[in-house]
Amino acid sequence: MDEAKTVRQIGFVLFQGLTQLDLTGPWEVLTRLPDTACHLVSRDLLPVRSASGGLRIVPTMTYAECPQLDMICVPGGPGHLDAMQDEALLSFLRRQARGCRFVTAVCTGTLVLAAAGLMRGFECTTHWMSMDRLAAFGAKPANRRVVVDRDRITGGGVTAGIDFGLAVAAEFHGETVAREIQLQIEYAPEPPFPGSPSTAEAATVAALKSRYPAYGRRMEAVDAAAVLKMGDAAGLPT
Repeated sequence: MDEAKTVRQIGFVLFQGLTQLDLTGPWEVLTRLPDTACHLVSRDLLPVRSASGGLRIVPTMTYAECPQLDMICVPGGPGHLDAMQDEALLSFLRRQARGCRFVTAVCTGTLVLAAAGLMRGFECTTHWMSMDRLAAFGAKPANRRVVVDRDRITGGGVTAGIDFGLAVAAEFHGETVAREIQLQIEYAPEPPFPGSPSTAEAATVAALKSRYPAYGRRMEAVDAAAVLKMGDAAGLPT
């Protein structure tokens, strides 16, 4: 009789106001890995509203039901600011991180990990408009599409989640499997316009930066409170 195969457990954390492609990009890649079970984890089983219109995502298990994961992934999105202040979520991340092979995030999900105190001393990336927020949490910002630093893997903004998923697939199963998955999903992007602040027109970058002043102020306030809380928890000056 064949021995039972060990199934890898990957959990994607859900919260209100997430950017669905931060989640569904890597989900589409990692659900194709052999011997892998992927879960959508939330505080309860109520549908979670994405930031883009009326799209709802249904969790498959709660924090309490979740087994020890081999990998945990936090997506980003406007709702990351509330997630950074959600102690139930942050505590869940800290508990899981102790036994995970990889602790990961896409886009501003990296800031949620940072608020949980899980990015101190690690090189990481996030959405380009939030890159300058990382250092306050003791993280080391790296302006790359995907960053691997020991057991931390992070992806840049939104569409980088697909690149991130392929990088994770290679870590788990090797480059051959990752290449096969990339071909399966026909991932061969040819964007019609520049999609990076380093290549886009300066006017486009400036317009985007100036569009959400209230959101920028809220990011500053949430970051300040989260950093202060981290310092208090560690008994260290902030």
